[in-house]
Amino acid sequence: MTGRPSPDTLPARPRFSWRDFFRRAGWLESVGIIGVPVVTVVAVLAPWITPFDPQLRVAGAYLPPSAGHWFGTDEIGRDLFSRVILGVQYTWLPGLAVIGFSLTLGSLVGLISGLAGGKVDLFIERIVDLFLVLPSTVIALAVVASLGPGLVNTMIAIAIFWWPWYARISRDEIRRLKARPHVEAARIAGVRGPRLLLRYLLPGVVPALLVGASLDVANIIMTLSLMSFLGLGLPAPAPELGAMTSRTLDSLTFHWWLPILPAAIIFLLCLLANLAGDGIRAALRGA
Repeated sequence: MTGRPSPDTLPARPRFSWRDFFRRAGWLESVGIIGVPVVTVVAVLAPWITPFDPQLRVAGAYLPPSAGHWFGTDEIGRDLFSRVILGVQYTWLPGLAVIGFSLTLGSLVGLISGLAGGKVDLFIERIVDLFLVLPSTVIALAVVASLGPGLVNTMIAIAIFWWPWYARISRDEIRRLKARPHVEAARIAGVRGPRLLLRYLLPGVVPALLVGASLDVANIIMTLSLMSFLGLGLPAPAPELGAMTSRTLDSLTFHWWLPILPAAIIFLLCLLANLAGDGIRAALRGA
């Protein structure tokens, strides 16, 4: 008599190796992968590591970059480098928070849709499709304008329209994995419910979600910076990078460092996030 296969006899996943991970990612992309947690630590510790108080005058106005003030000073005499460090906190951490919320909500909705199937799947998919066809940035601007300027309102407006992408990824991956031979073998072996989800489905869904989230960080940062640039973020004198760039554009000719350096930091944050996303995607595809 033929017995059912034991789930313990199914092929085990290979052991994870950081060396192989970074090798597959590439050296430049590895810089981004390492840089993301470094920037996160800097953002968290920003109020305690700035060389000067970002809100107080510490020198003369409009001083160019120098050894004493790496990014120069602004129109009041505040140290621009200190304000940019704090601006990283106001840009980077909200971006990660939006990603975290959207990823959690979207993946949960996608899991429900993919596992349930039938009418539940169809209903959720129609809602997701509706959100995906809407001009998200334009509507997010309208939402912030109606709720009022502020960082929290900006984050809410962006998150409302970002979670459907992760719902789509999660749902499609679940449906794809349900038809895979190893999942079918696990079902035949009697694996059901949470054990099937946690051991055989989620390990295949998480990499796709991780790649999508890592590639979205730069988009979120750009959107937050755009909102700030348009005056929909924190009110002055909060040192948001987008707002700092916007408020000093008229100084570009004679005091170039005021708009250029905050904008350059936005660019570097986006570049770092994109490199990390590309590296994670390459490493996971080569696994």
